[in-house]
Amino acid sequence: MTQRKIPAVYMRGGTSKGLFFHAGVLPAEPELRDRILLRAIGSPDPYGKHIDGMGGATSSTSKVVIVSRSERVDCDVEYRFGQVAIDAPVIDWSGNCGNLTTAVGPFAISEGLFSVPREGIAVVRLWQANIGKRIIAHVPVRDGQVVEEGDFELDGVTFPAAEIRLEFLDPGGEAGDADGPMFPTGRPVDTLDVPEAGRFEATLINAGNPTIFVEARALGLSGVELQDEVNSNAALLARCERIRAQAAVVMGLSGSAAEATRQRPHTPKLAFVAPPRDYTASSGKPVAASSVDLVSRILSMGKLHHAMTGTGAVALAAAAAVPGTIVDRARKGRSNDGRLRFGHPSGTLSVGAQAEQRGGAWSVTCVTMSRSARRLMEGAICLPASIAEARPAPSSLPGSAIAYGNSLSS
Repeated sequence: MTQRKIPAVYMRGGTSKGLFFHAGVLPAEPELRDRILLRAIGSPDPYGKHIDGMGGATSSTSKVVIVSRSERVDCDVEYRFGQVAIDAPVIDWSGNCGNLTTAVGPFAISEGLFSVPREGIAVVRLWQANIGKRIIAHVPVRDGQVVEEGDFELDGVTFPAAEIRLEFLDPGGEAGDADGPMFPTGRPVDTLDVPEAGRFEATLINAGNPTIFVEARALGLSGVELQDEVNSNAALLARCERIRAQAAVVMGLSGSAAEATRQRPHTPKLAFVAPPRDYTASSGKPVAASSVDLVSRILSMGKLHHAMTGTGAVALAAAAAVPGTIVDRARKGRSNDGRLRFGHPSGTLSVGAQAEQRGGAWSVTCVTMSRSARRLMEGAICLPASIAEARPAPSSLPGSAIAYGNSLSS
Protein backbone atom coordinates (compact mmCIF):
# COMPACT_ATOMS: atom_id res chain seq x y z
CA MET A 1 0.00 0.00 0.00
CA THR A 2 1.25 3.50 -0.84
CA GLN A 3 2.68 5.38 2.11
CA ARG A 4 1.37 8.74 3.26
CA LYS A 5 3.58 11.81 3.48
CA ILE A 6 3.63 14.51 6.17
CA PRO A 7 5.72 17.67 5.67
CA ALA A 8 8.48 17.93 8.27
CA VAL A 9 11.88 19.44 8.93
CA TYR A 10 14.69 17.70 10.79
CA MET A 11 16.59 20.21 12.93
CA ARG A 12 19.39 20.37 15.44
CA GLY A 13 18.96 22.72 18.35
CA GLY A 14 21.76 22.94 20.90
CA THR A 15 22.84 19.38 21.74
CA SER A 16 19.53 17.84 20.63
CA LYS A 17 17.77 17.20 17.35
CA GLY A 18 14.24 16.32 16.38
CA LEU A 19 11.35 16.50 13.92
CA PHE A 20 9.60 19.85 13.47
CA PHE A 21 6.05 20.12 12.15
CA HIS A 22 3.60 22.89 11.34
CA ALA A 23 0.59 22.45 13.64
CA GLY A 24 -1.76 22.38 10.66
CA VAL A 25 -0.30 19.25 9.07
CA LEU A 26 -1.13 17.04 12.06
CA PRO A 27 -4.52 15.86 13.32
CA ALA A 28 -5.98 17.90 16.16
CA GLU A 29 -7.08 14.75 17.97
CA PRO A 30 -4.27 13.97 20.48
CA GLU A 31 -4.44 10.18 20.30
CA LEU A 32 -4.13 10.05 16.50
CA ARG A 33 -1.52 12.82 16.51
CA ASP A 34 0.63 10.92 19.00
CA ARG A 35 0.24 7.66 17.09
CA ILE A 36 1.54 9.40 13.95
CA LEU A 37 4.45 11.01 15.81
CA LEU A 38 5.43 7.78 17.54
CA ARG A 39 5.55 5.99 14.20
CA ALA A 40 7.54 8.84 12.64
CA ILE A 41 10.18 8.53 15.37
CA GLY A 42 10.06 4.72 15.33
CA SER A 43 8.70 4.09 18.83
CA PRO A 44 8.09 1.91 20.66
CA ASP A 45 11.17 -0.08 19.72
CA PRO A 46 12.00 -3.05 21.98
CA TYR A 47 15.40 -3.25 20.29
CA GLY A 48 16.17 0.32 21.35
CA LYS A 49 17.60 1.34 17.96
CA HIS A 50 14.86 3.29 16.10
CA ILE A 51 15.80 1.47 12.91
CA ASP A 52 12.32 1.98 11.39
CA GLY A 53 11.95 5.66 12.18
CA MET A 54 13.68 9.04 12.40
CA GLY A 55 14.54 8.86 16.07
CA GLY A 56 18.13 8.48 17.22
CA ALA A 57 17.46 6.02 20.06
CA THR A 58 18.57 8.50 22.75
CA SER A 59 16.62 11.04 24.77
CA SER A 60 18.50 13.82 22.93
CA THR A 61 17.40 12.62 19.50
CA SER A 62 13.88 11.27 20.12
CA LYS A 63 11.95 14.52 20.10
CA VAL A 64 9.14 16.26 18.23
CA VAL A 65 8.16 19.93 18.04
CA ILE A 66 4.88 21.38 16.74
CA VAL A 67 4.99 25.06 15.74
CA SER A 68 2.40 27.67 14.76
CA ARG A 69 1.85 31.40 14.76
CA SER A 70 0.77 32.65 18.16
CA GLU A 71 -2.55 34.33 18.82
CA ARG A 72 -1.11 36.00 21.93
CA VAL A 73 -0.41 39.71 21.63
CA ASP A 74 2.90 39.31 23.49
CA CYS A 75 4.25 36.44 21.36
CA ASP A 76 4.90 35.78 17.69
CA VAL A 77 5.21 32.00 17.61
CA GLU A 78 4.08 29.19 19.87
CA TYR A 79 5.26 25.62 20.06
CA ARG A 80 4.71 22.34 21.84
CA PHE A 81 7.49 19.92 22.64
CA GLY A 82 7.11 16.16 22.92
CA GLN A 83 9.69 13.84 24.44
CA VAL A 84 9.24 10.46 22.78
CA ALA A 85 9.96 7.34 24.80
CA ILE A 86 12.13 4.81 22.99
CA ASP A 87 10.70 1.50 24.23
CA ALA A 88 7.17 2.53 25.23
CA PRO A 89 4.22 4.08 23.34
CA VAL A 90 4.51 7.34 25.27
CA ILE A 91 5.05 10.97 24.28
CA ASP A 92 5.53 13.15 27.35
CA TRP A 93 4.19 16.68 26.71
CA SER A 94 4.71 17.83 30.31
CA GLY A 95 7.87 19.89 29.84
CA ASN A 96 10.09 21.81 27.47
CA CYS A 97 13.37 21.12 25.68
CA GLY A 98 15.67 24.09 26.08
CA ASN A 99 18.01 22.83 23.38
CA LEU A 100 15.32 22.49 20.71
CA THR A 101 13.90 25.84 21.80
CA THR A 102 16.95 27.25 20.02
CA ALA A 103 15.67 25.88 16.71
CA VAL A 104 12.10 27.18 17.00
CA GLY A 105 12.98 30.74 15.97
CA PRO A 106 15.01 29.67 12.92
CA PHE A 107 12.27 27.22 11.92
CA ALA A 108 9.59 29.92 12.18
CA ILE A 109 11.65 32.35 10.10
CA SER A 110 12.53 29.84 7.38
CA GLU A 111 8.94 28.60 7.20
CA GLY A 112 7.44 32.06 6.79
CA LEU A 113 5.76 32.17 10.19
CA PHE A 114 7.70 35.27 11.23
CA SER A 115 8.83 38.30 9.22
CA VAL A 116 12.44 39.34 9.72
CA PRO A 117 14.65 42.32 8.94
CA ARG A 118 17.02 42.03 5.99
CA GLU A 119 20.08 42.22 8.24
CA GLY A 120 20.90 41.96 11.91
CA ILE A 121 19.17 40.14 14.73
CA ALA A 122 15.58 38.94 14.53
CA VAL A 123 13.91 39.00 17.94
CA VAL A 124 11.35 36.19 17.99
CA ARG A 125 8.95 36.07 20.94
CA LEU A 126 8.12 32.43 21.68
CA TRP A 127 5.29 30.97 23.72
CA GLN A 128 6.10 27.58 25.19
CA ALA A 129 2.65 26.01 25.35
CA ASN A 130 3.62 22.98 27.47
CA ILE A 131 4.65 25.04 30.47
CA GLY A 132 3.03 28.40 29.67
CA LYS A 133 6.23 30.47 29.55
CA ARG A 134 7.65 33.21 27.32
CA ILE A 135 11.09 32.87 25.74
CA ILE A 136 12.87 35.43 23.58
CA ALA A 137 15.12 34.14 20.80
CA HIS A 138 17.73 36.41 19.19
CA VAL A 139 18.38 34.89 15.75
CA PRO A 140 21.01 36.30 13.35
CA VAL A 141 19.78 36.98 9.81
CA ARG A 142 21.41 38.07 6.57
CA ASP A 143 19.57 38.96 3.35
CA GLY A 144 16.36 38.02 5.15
CA GLN A 145 17.58 34.46 5.80
CA VAL A 146 18.65 32.70 8.98
CA VAL A 147 22.42 32.71 9.46
CA GLU A 148 23.52 29.21 10.41
CA GLU A 149 27.28 29.29 9.87
CA GLY A 150 29.52 30.99 12.41
CA ASP A 151 32.33 30.57 14.90
CA PHE A 152 30.25 29.93 18.03
CA GLU A 153 31.36 26.67 19.62
CA LEU A 154 29.09 24.65 21.90
CA ASP A 155 30.53 21.72 23.84
CA GLY A 156 28.61 18.63 22.80
CA VAL A 157 28.20 19.81 19.18
CA THR A 158 30.89 18.84 16.68
CA PHE A 159 30.94 21.86 14.38
CA PRO A 160 30.83 25.61 15.10
CA ALA A 161 27.75 27.59 14.05
CA ALA A 162 26.03 30.95 14.48
CA GLU A 163 25.19 31.99 18.03
CA ILE A 164 21.54 32.23 19.07
CA ARG A 165 20.85 33.89 22.40
CA LEU A 166 17.84 32.81 24.45
CA GLU A 167 16.11 34.62 27.28
CA PHE A 168 13.82 32.50 29.47
CA LEU A 169 11.46 35.02 31.07
CA ASP A 170 10.20 34.32 34.60
CA PRO A 171 11.21 30.64 34.26
CA GLY A 172 10.50 29.93 37.93
CA GLY A 173 6.99 28.65 38.54
CA GLU A 174 4.36 30.70 40.34
CA ALA A 175 1.35 29.70 42.39
CA GLY A 176 -0.99 29.76 39.39
CA ASP A 177 1.32 27.80 37.07
CA ALA A 178 0.58 24.24 36.02
CA ASP A 179 3.57 22.90 37.94
CA GLY A 180 3.17 25.25 40.91
CA PRO A 181 5.58 27.80 42.45
CA MET A 182 9.35 27.83 41.89
CA PHE A 183 9.90 25.92 45.12
CA PRO A 184 6.78 23.73 45.36
CA THR A 185 7.36 22.95 49.05
CA GLY A 186 8.33 26.53 49.87
CA ARG A 187 11.81 25.41 50.93
CA PRO A 188 15.20 25.57 49.17
CA VAL A 189 16.11 22.12 50.53
CA ASP A 190 13.91 19.16 51.42
CA THR A 191 14.64 15.70 52.78
CA LEU A 192 13.20 12.90 50.67
CA ASP A 193 12.41 9.51 52.18
CA VAL A 194 12.65 7.22 49.18
CA PRO A 195 11.56 3.58 49.54
CA GLU A 196 14.39 1.16 48.68
CA ALA A 197 16.78 4.06 48.12
CA GLY A 198 17.24 5.97 51.39
CA ARG A 199 17.06 9.57 52.59
CA PHE A 200 18.30 12.41 50.41
CA GLU A 201 18.59 16.13 50.79
CA ALA A 202 17.26 17.69 47.60
CA THR A 203 16.34 21.01 46.03
CA LEU A 204 13.01 20.70 44.25
CA ILE A 205 12.57 23.53 41.76
CA ASN A 206 10.27 24.53 38.91
CA ALA A 207 12.41 26.51 36.48
CA GLY A 208 12.74 25.65 32.81
CA ASN A 209 11.44 22.22 33.71
CA PRO A 210 10.65 20.76 37.14
CA THR A 211 14.04 19.55 38.39
CA ILE A 212 15.50 17.75 41.41
CA PHE A 213 19.04 18.50 42.53
CA VAL A 214 20.94 16.20 44.88
CA GLU A 215 24.57 16.04 45.93
CA ALA A 216 26.68 13.67 43.84
CA ARG A 217 28.24 12.20 46.96
CA ALA A 218 24.79 11.17 48.22
CA LEU A 219 24.66 8.80 45.24
CA GLY A 220 28.21 7.60 45.81
CA LEU A 221 29.42 9.66 42.84
CA SER A 222 32.07 12.32 42.29
CA GLY A 223 30.06 14.55 39.94
CA VAL A 224 32.43 14.19 36.98
CA GLU A 225 31.18 10.85 35.67
CA LEU A 226 30.66 10.31 31.94
CA GLN A 227 27.79 8.47 30.29
CA ASP A 228 29.21 4.96 30.26
CA GLU A 229 30.09 5.06 33.95
CA VAL A 230 26.48 5.79 34.90
CA ASN A 231 24.44 4.19 32.14
CA SER A 232 26.16 0.83 32.58
CA ASN A 233 25.15 0.74 36.24
CA ALA A 234 21.59 -0.62 36.27
CA ALA A 235 21.32 -0.50 40.07
CA LEU A 236 22.32 3.17 40.15
CA LEU A 237 19.84 4.08 37.40
CA ALA A 238 17.06 2.25 39.23
CA ARG A 239 17.92 4.11 42.43
CA CYS A 240 17.91 7.43 40.59
CA GLU A 241 14.50 6.68 39.11
CA ARG A 242 13.10 5.90 42.58
CA ILE A 243 14.36 9.28 43.79
CA ARG A 244 12.97 11.07 40.73
CA ALA A 245 9.57 9.41 41.00
CA GLN A 246 9.23 10.04 44.73
CA ALA A 247 10.19 13.69 44.24
CA ALA A 248 7.51 14.00 41.55
CA VAL A 249 4.94 13.05 44.19
CA VAL A 250 6.36 15.53 46.72
CA MET A 251 6.29 18.25 44.05
CA GLY A 252 2.63 17.52 43.35
CA LEU A 253 3.30 16.40 39.79
CA SER A 254 2.14 12.78 40.14
CA GLY A 255 -0.28 10.92 42.35
CA SER A 256 2.19 8.10 42.97
CA ALA A 257 5.78 7.16 42.24
CA ALA A 258 4.58 4.37 39.95
CA GLU A 259 2.49 6.86 37.97
CA ALA A 260 5.48 9.20 37.59
CA THR A 261 7.61 6.36 36.20
CA ARG A 262 4.92 5.13 33.86
CA GLN A 263 3.28 8.32 32.58
CA ARG A 264 5.72 11.19 33.24
CA PRO A 265 9.22 9.99 32.33
CA HIS A 266 10.37 13.36 30.91
CA THR A 267 9.78 15.56 33.96
CA PRO A 268 10.83 16.18 36.61
CA LYS A 269 14.50 15.74 35.77
CA LEU A 270 17.03 14.46 38.32
CA ALA A 271 20.46 16.10 38.41
CA PHE A 272 23.44 15.82 40.73
CA VAL A 273 26.04 18.46 41.54
CA ALA A 274 29.44 18.70 43.18
CA PRO A 275 32.11 21.33 43.81
CA PRO A 276 34.58 21.96 40.96
CA ARG A 277 37.22 19.36 40.13
CA ASP A 278 39.46 18.49 37.19
CA TYR A 279 38.18 15.93 34.70
CA THR A 280 38.35 14.93 31.04
CA ALA A 281 35.24 15.52 28.93
CA SER A 282 33.84 12.88 26.58
CA SER A 283 35.64 14.53 23.64
CA GLY A 284 39.01 14.17 25.41
CA LYS A 285 39.08 17.88 26.25
CA PRO A 286 40.48 18.61 29.74
CA VAL A 287 38.22 20.64 32.02
CA ALA A 288 40.05 22.44 34.82
CA ALA A 289 38.38 22.92 38.18
CA SER A 290 39.49 26.55 38.04
CA SER A 291 37.38 27.15 34.90
CA VAL A 292 34.00 26.30 36.47
CA ASP A 293 31.92 27.18 39.53
CA LEU A 294 30.62 23.61 39.95
CA VAL A 295 30.11 20.36 38.06
CA SER A 296 26.75 18.85 37.26
CA ARG A 297 25.21 15.87 35.51
CA ILE A 298 21.57 15.35 34.58
CA LEU A 299 19.52 12.26 33.75
CA SER A 300 17.01 12.29 30.91
CA MET A 301 14.51 9.51 30.24
CA GLY A 302 16.33 7.21 32.65
CA LYS A 303 19.85 7.72 31.28
CA LEU A 304 22.69 10.15 31.90
CA HIS A 305 22.54 12.97 29.34
CA HIS A 306 25.59 13.35 27.09
CA ALA A 307 25.87 17.07 27.90
CA MET A 308 23.31 19.20 29.77
CA THR A 309 19.69 19.71 28.84
CA GLY A 310 18.85 23.34 28.06
CA THR A 311 16.10 23.42 30.66
CA GLY A 312 18.47 21.72 33.10
CA ALA A 313 20.84 24.64 32.63
CA VAL A 314 17.95 27.02 33.31
CA ALA A 315 17.05 25.17 36.52
CA LEU A 316 20.70 25.00 37.55
CA ALA A 317 21.17 28.75 37.10
CA ALA A 318 17.94 29.49 38.94
CA ALA A 319 18.85 27.25 41.87
CA ALA A 320 22.38 28.66 42.02
CA ALA A 321 20.96 32.19 42.30
CA VAL A 322 19.05 31.37 45.49
CA PRO A 323 21.02 31.10 48.76
CA GLY A 324 20.91 27.78 50.56
CA THR A 325 19.98 25.43 47.73
CA ILE A 326 21.92 22.24 46.99
CA VAL A 327 23.33 23.96 43.90
CA ASP A 328 24.33 27.07 45.85
CA ARG A 329 26.17 24.87 48.37
CA ALA A 330 28.20 23.23 45.61
CA ARG A 331 29.31 26.34 43.77
CA LYS A 332 32.82 27.71 44.23
CA GLY A 333 31.66 31.29 44.64
CA ARG A 334 29.54 34.00 43.10
CA SER A 335 30.94 35.61 39.95
CA ASN A 336 30.75 39.36 39.58
CA ASP A 337 29.01 39.14 36.21
CA GLY A 338 26.09 37.09 37.55
CA ARG A 339 26.89 34.07 35.39
CA LEU A 340 27.23 30.45 36.42
CA ARG A 341 29.95 28.43 34.72
CA PHE A 342 29.58 24.69 35.14
CA GLY A 343 31.09 21.49 33.86
CA HIS A 344 29.04 18.73 32.18
CA PRO A 345 30.04 15.47 30.43
CA SER A 346 30.82 17.17 27.10
CA GLY A 347 32.61 20.23 28.49
CA THR A 348 31.45 23.50 30.00
CA LEU A 349 28.58 25.96 29.70
CA SER A 350 27.91 29.48 30.94
CA VAL A 351 24.41 30.61 31.88
CA GLY A 352 23.12 33.73 33.62
CA ALA A 353 20.23 34.25 36.03
CA GLN A 354 18.59 37.30 37.57
CA ALA A 355 16.97 36.60 40.93
CA GLU A 356 15.10 38.77 43.39
CA GLN A 357 12.96 38.40 46.49
CA ARG A 358 9.27 39.12 46.14
CA GLY A 359 7.28 39.23 49.35
CA GLY A 360 9.96 37.24 51.15
CA ALA A 361 10.08 34.53 48.45
CA TRP A 362 12.81 34.18 45.85
CA SER A 363 11.93 34.59 42.20
CA VAL A 364 14.07 34.26 39.08
CA THR A 365 13.06 36.86 36.50
CA CYS A 366 15.28 35.83 33.59
CA VAL A 367 17.78 33.16 32.61
CA THR A 368 19.98 33.67 29.56
CA MET A 369 22.13 31.28 27.56
CA SER A 370 23.56 30.92 24.08
CA ARG A 371 23.14 27.88 21.82
CA SER A 372 23.11 27.24 18.09
CA ALA A 373 20.80 25.52 15.62
CA ARG A 374 20.86 24.16 12.09
CA ARG A 375 18.34 22.88 9.58
CA LEU A 376 19.46 19.34 8.73
CA MET A 377 16.81 18.08 6.30
CA GLU A 378 13.47 19.15 4.91
CA GLY A 379 10.79 17.26 3.03
CA ALA A 380 8.22 14.74 4.20
CA ILE A 381 8.00 11.89 6.66
CA CYS A 382 6.69 8.72 5.01
CA LEU A 383 4.31 6.62 7.11
CA PRO A 384 2.29 3.46 6.47
CA ALA A 385 -1.17 4.48 5.25
CA SER A 386 -2.78 2.58 8.13
CA ILE A 387 -1.13 4.96 10.64
CA ALA A 388 -2.18 8.24 9.00
CA GLU A 389 -5.95 7.89 8.83
CA ALA A 390 -6.92 11.55 9.23
CA ARG A 391 -6.40 14.36 6.73
CA PRO A 392 -6.34 18.00 7.92
CA ALA A 393 -7.56 20.66 5.51
CA PRO A 394 -4.89 21.60 2.91
CA SER A 395 -5.54 25.28 3.67
CA SER A 396 -4.00 24.72 7.10
CA LEU A 397 -0.57 24.27 5.56
CA PRO A 398 1.29 27.55 6.00
CA GLY A 399 4.41 28.82 4.33
CA SER A 400 6.88 26.61 2.55
CA ALA A 401 5.36 23.42 3.95
CA ILE A 402 3.01 23.46 0.97
CA ALA A 403 5.98 22.95 -1.33
CA TYR A 404 6.74 19.64 0.33
CA GLY A 405 3.48 18.01 -0.72
CA ASN A 406 -0.02 17.71 0.68
CA SER A 407 -0.27 16.67 4.30
CA LEU A 408 -1.01 12.98 4.75
CA SER A 409 -1.25 12.60 0.98
CA SER A 410 -0.56 9.44 -0.97
